[in-house]
Amino acid sequence: MDVDENMGADNGDVFMHRIKELTAEEKQQLESQNSRIIPASKATKLEREAQKHWDLFYKRNETKFFKDRHWTTREFQELINFDPEQQLVFLELGCGVGNMVFPLVEEGFSNFYFYACDFSPRAIEFVKSNPLYDENKMKAFRADLTTDDLFENVEEGSVDLASLIFVLSAISPSAWAHVASVAFRVLKPGGMLLFRDYGRYDMAQLRFKPGHKIAENYYMRQDGTRTYYFSEEQLEQLFFKAGFEIIKNTYVQRRTINFREGLDIPRIFVQGKYKKSANGKLN
Repeated sequence: MDVDENMGADNGDVFMHRIKELTAEEKQQLESQNSRIIPASKATKLEREAQKHWDLFYKRNETKFFKDRHWTTREFQELINFDPEQQLVFLELGCGVGNMVFPLVEEGFSNFYFYACDFSPRAIEFVKSNPLYDENKMKAFRADLTTDDLFENVEEGSVDLASLIFVLSAISPSAWAHVASVAFRVLKPGGMLLFRDYGRYDMAQLRFKPGHKIAENYYMRQDGTRTYYFSEEQLEQLFFKAGFEIIKNTYVQRRTINFREGLDIPRIFVQGKYKKSANGKLN
């Protein structure tokens, strides 16, 4: 399993305006991954069994793997820049065990109604068993973002703020356009989608050995879950075509430090803020 995006302490985010330049050694590392590509039949099986692999991930790790995302209010001011009397609807797309939504509950976002959905039924069970889960203020449910079943629980055009944090990378590239469309449709006119995911040439991408590469920048982890490493240009095009106004879309560089393990790992993410126009129409 890759080192988690939230593991250990860090020295804060540094925004980058161009893709990382690879050293000769890093280029060789990437090239070596091509010596053994995952066969198409296995890649198809991974897609078919995606939910099973994520359910097994949460069975094995329960709520212990990902750290709570207390950084979101720092990075996304949209979460705190509002009239405290205003009632807002927040949707966490791909909530896992609630690592974003529960820190917001703890911070006293009492004027928020929270929706939280995930592909894994087991993850939703963990959300509902959390002591902070309150059915009067929150609804958690299973949803596959590559289909339209989200709208069985949330009305189109009803959400003020949505998040898609380290989720799109786990979804097959062929489904990205649909996921972006679902996010656009669920937001109110003027609503905002908050985004962060793995960036191109992140250290975790360079560390993959031969036998894990599915396609360009797309990999299988040891546990059968998958991950993609994005360029900012890809994401800008994806969300613009879905109808969003691009408010922010940039690389984020940070160093993740774990003193106990003696780790100092450079990480690259892509962070975005994508807005649905006030008239609710496509660009």
